[in-house]
Amino acid sequence: MGFASAKTYDLEVWMPSRDGFMEISSCSNCADFQARRSNIRFRREPKGKPEFVHTLNGSGLAVGRTVSAILENFQQADGSVVVPEALRPYMDGIERISVSK
Repeated sequence: MGFASAKTYDLEVWMPSRDGFMEISSCSNCADFQARRSNIRFRREPKGKPEFVHTLNGSGLAVGRTVSAILENFQQADGSVVVPEALRPYMDGIERISVSK
């Protein structure tokens, strides 16, 4: 957790080559820390007292790490890769990626 965040959630994947988990994304609630540093405020009512907003920080998936995790966890002995079921709708139903001969 960074010094600016009140709460952080990390998304980690198992990496056999590292014999451990690796972070591929995170999402943090920074409360009003960043808003105070940037002086970002809002008013609940038109004449209300300005208040600091609360901010969220979220990264997308680290593509290289995500692809590596899929390859490492779904590669078969013949070198082909089974496409995880959750990804098949985005792969036009392809179930396996094989090397062309």
